Amino acid sequence: MDSTSPEPSLYTVKALFILDNDGNRLLSKYYDLELYPSMKEQKNFEKNVFNKTHKADNEIAFLEGMTIVYKSSIDIFFYVVGSAQENELMLMSVLNCLFDSLSQILRKNVERRCLLDNMDGVFLVVDEIIDGGVILECDSQQVLQKVNYKADDNPLSEQSVAQHITEKLALTSNVLQSAKEQIKWSILK
Repeated sequence: MDSTSPEPSLYTVKALFILDNDGNRLLSKYYDLELYPSMKEQKNFEKNVFNKTHKADNEIAFLEGMTIVYKSSIDIFFYVVGSAQENELMLMSVLNCLFDSLSQILRKNVERRCLLDNMDGVFLVVDEIIDGGVILECDSQQVLQKVNYKADDNPLSEQSVAQHITEKLALTSNVLQSAKEQIKWSILK
């Protein structure tokens, strides 16, 4: 191997973060602490990345010697950061796995409020995909199987509340009818 090419490494992801549509951090994981050691440097990097990408219609950016792949959905932006020599397709597969997994967990409602409401599941997904900068999994179905996280299975909506009330009224009506029958038969005896 010649001296100009970097040593192969399993540590492919330098950082992963999710920002809202104002550039505020919702989640961040930095795997190379030498890259941006302080919170201030991390937030400054995120701000620069957001400013460069939030109006662009691309999927990849190069900034500060980093390769950045990104995707947006409604009011949030997903970013995966690797070194300049990193394979963009590998980073994109991590990003797609993250997005697809979260889309399943959030029931296709990938937006800020739902993400914040299910942050524990989001962290589980991120930790199942990447560990210390090493890509563990790129198949969203495998991630979901391992995480086994389900957002609230019975969210209350107007329809579910109305259905619940209707079922209770029907049950109450059946109980009253049964009580009437029992009273009627006890009187007739």
